[in-house]
Amino acid sequence: MLRFTEDHEWLRLEGDVATVGITRHAAEQLGDLVFVDLPKVGTTLSKGAAAAVVESVKAASDVYAPLDGEVTEANDAVVAAPETVNQDPEGAGWLYRMRLADPSSLDALMDEAAYAALPK
Repeated sequence: MLRFTEDHEWLRLEGDVATVGITRHAAEQLGDLVFVDLPKVGTTLSKGAAAAVVESVKAASDVYAPLDGEVTEANDAVVAAPETVNQDPEGAGWLYRMRLADPSSLDALMDEAAYAALPK
């Protein structure tokens, strides 16, 4: 199940763990990424709180926690090679995984059709 936020983050749910990243639109708007800072495993995130930072040649941007939960994994590959986020933002360029405090809260986020209709 793929869901999106208005802040241009995506989540893919597998069981009660969501993989989180930024959308292709966000990656294109940022330009070439040169730095990624991810949350540490075990960090408890609250919806709307800054969870990660992506920095490009244009700007630095916070990536917000889309829902409440605990970080279970960080994608160290994008820390070592930030350009992976630009090349495959909704695949190999994922940022972190989190165990959702309430998996049903995912229903409040947008599906692909609703995200596609969002003014950009």
